[in-house]
Amino acid sequence: MRHEVSGLALFAILAVTGPGSAQQPEIKRVPPENAPIASGSEMFRTYCAVCHGVDAKGNGPAVPALAKRPPDLTQLSKKNGGKFPTFIVSNVILGDEFIAAHGSRDMPMWGDVFRSKNREESAIKLRIHNLTEYIESLQQK
Repeated sequence: MRHEVSGLALFAILAVTGPGSAQQPEIKRVPPENAPIASGSEMFRTYCAVCHGVDAKGNGPAVPALAKRPPDLTQLSKKNGGKFPTFIVSNVILGDEFIAAHGSRDMPMWGDVFRSKNREESAIKLRIHNLTEYIESLQQK
């Protein structure tokens, strides 16, 4: 499974280097070990924007290659009765949350990717926390 996840992560990184990259220059081509832990917005652009889009609405340049369109991450609170689902979002990023009824998981399990670069659990938790907080800051009222 780790090999498959690494392949998906590599796809996410390489997808921004193709012809569509000129259309979205704010997406960065940065290997997972180089994205700053402290910046949720940097990590989002590095890991998530290729699929979810820079605006987090599910319109990234890799969408045509995906089996299922990524969700609009700006609507998570609205779809959860006005409360941001922090625990669920963190677990989805980590790779612990999977809903079988939603089909296969196209999204890389970033927890595994982060662990492959740095085994220190506190650094992995900090990445997940900061990325989750950034996604929470994107919520539309």
